[in-house]
Amino acid sequence: MLIARSAALFVLAALFEIGGAWLVWQGVREHKGWAWIGAGVIALGIYGFVATLQPDAEFGRILAAYGGIFVAGSIVWGMVADGYRPDRWDVAGALICLAGMAVIMYAPRGR
Repeated sequence: MLIARSAALFVLAALFEIGGAWLVWQGVREHKGWAWIGAGVIALGIYGFVATLQPDAEFGRILAAYGGIFVAGSIVWGMVADGYRPDRWDVAGALICLAGMAVIMYAPRGR
């Protein structure tokens, strides 16, 4: 159950961080304005809070593991929000990142 909670928090964090960055991108690069930028900044702040809810107390481990989620989530977000079509190397890289994330976060430790 602890792994399921942790995984759900990683997904929630990804939605806020990637979504926030995407909103800022839309506001600046697509000229959608300050409301989009402001919403993005708020979402990025919420991401920072969600990351603190992870059961593990090691900041470095949480952020390093989250990197794998961010990589894979960014590709998925691009597919859904922008019509991006990843090639096999994008998919392979994302899977490698997710495997690394799982090792960093969930490998048995002698505690």
